[in-house]
Amino acid sequence: MKVSSLFKVSNPEIRALHLTWIAFFITFYVWFNMAPLATTMIKEVGWLTSRELKVFAICNVALTIPARLIVGMAQDRYGPRRVFSTLMIIMAIPTFFFAFGNSFVQLLVSRLILSSVGASFVVGIHMTALWFKPKDIGFAEGFYAGWGNFGSAAAAMTIPTIALNIFGGANGWRYAIATSGVIMLLYGIFYRFAITDGPKGTMLHKPRKVAAMEVSSWADMIKLIIFTIPPVGILSILVWRLNSMDFLGATGAAIAYVAIALIVLYQIVQIFMVNMPILRKGVPEDDKYNFNQVAALNTTYFCNFGAELAVVSMLPAFFEGIYGIDPHKAGLVAASFAFVNLFARPLGGVLSDKLSSRKLIMLIYMFGISAGFFGMGLINSSWPIVLAVILTIACSMFVQGAEGATFAIIPMIKRRITGQISGMAGAYGNVGAVFYLTVFTFVTPNQFFFIIAAGAFFSFIFCLIFLKEPHGGFSEEYHLSSVDRELMKEGHM
Repeated sequence: MKVSSLFKVSNPEIRALHLTWIAFFITFYVWFNMAPLATTMIKEVGWLTSRELKVFAICNVALTIPARLIVGMAQDRYGPRRVFSTLMIIMAIPTFFFAFGNSFVQLLVSRLILSSVGASFVVGIHMTALWFKPKDIGFAEGFYAGWGNFGSAAAAMTIPTIALNIFGGANGWRYAIATSGVIMLLYGIFYRFAITDGPKGTMLHKPRKVAAMEVSSWADMIKLIIFTIPPVGILSILVWRLNSMDFLGATGAAIAYVAIALIVLYQIVQIFMVNMPILRKGVPEDDKYNFNQVAALNTTYFCNFGAELAVVSMLPAFFEGIYGIDPHKAGLVAASFAFVNLFARPLGGVLSDKLSSRKLIMLIYMFGISAGFFGMGLINSSWPIVLAVILTIACSMFVQGAEGATFAIIPMIKRRITGQISGMAGAYGNVGAVFYLTVFTFVTPNQFFFIIAAGAFFSFIFCLIFLKEPHGGFSEEYHLSSVDRELMKEGHM
């Protein structure tokens, strides 16, 4: 697949790709519509403080992690078309409540619920996998993610202009946020009827159960349990943050901790219920997959997308502190890290498609991330700012290229549970962000870069040992096992 192919919108798969990245773009635009208006909200809402906005920022990522897991399961059952359109339509409701909320509780609850819209990413990953063949999947997934993810940057650039110059007045910020919700609502309805789950005539591949991921061995079931804990358990850090900021009392925090523990326990029970009958019966050889593949890609997304979200949050202040430049210039310099996402992520997918080994590309990218952040940890005021910016851009190329390489492999691990695998990997990206941002509160910026470098190097070693070249990674069609064919006959696929 070539770049020129992207302009052939008469081709059904290209049209589906564009429809899907636009949907992703809009959801991320809505997800990040608050940050650019933070100072405006404080000025125009007399009872709102910067401290309360920090709480909203925490809530803005709180439910994204479990939502990605739930949405991953839902799309395996109902298909990405229904799930994506339903997510956009439903999430428009808390957008309106946040836009016109008149109390701290209203804004808090609506922002908390709205954080689920961040789960949209994993839906488009599955949809794109349904439309493109293995040999082209890397570029398609990279383009989808790179351009869709730009919705967050677009919100930062346009939302203030809409609020101040189009609507103006004391409630301009409210109407700007509400407008983004209207756009998402309308596109959600449009998307429901504008696309199908793969080319017409094909059948959606569905797992036997969606309550938990299927595995192929008893050892893999134990690994699945271990990797299931962090995406929900990490929420305890958010509870701790809210408690330490006095926005959640000791009783409320205790209730939240118990709820998190019960959710984790429930997931573990579901893993046993889904997999014990399958494992007792025995898994046919051609239907087996190695969970180490999933585990390895969980670590890569933890260390690349998690690092991206964390670094974007602290980079402007880092450059401002190192070079003593004003916040506006520091923001522009830091923006270079995020801007390359438009082409770096698709490039990661392209290289994964074109070169002979998807595993090798993954290893090169993870090693590059480690080296890049190690170099950034050495930046000080004696460095020319131009050199610092060049290193930042180079590091970002590896970070975001690795994200594209990660999702170039995921659709090939196990076709009928692609939604669940992408949901888990996507959740690990947010787990990484929460983990890294928490660590950042205890260390200096330079130490922070060294820690991220160490995390990426760990993922490099993990992938070197456990990641295998995906079966049929450059084939015309995806592998179908004997169980897949049986499920097709029974109408599960």
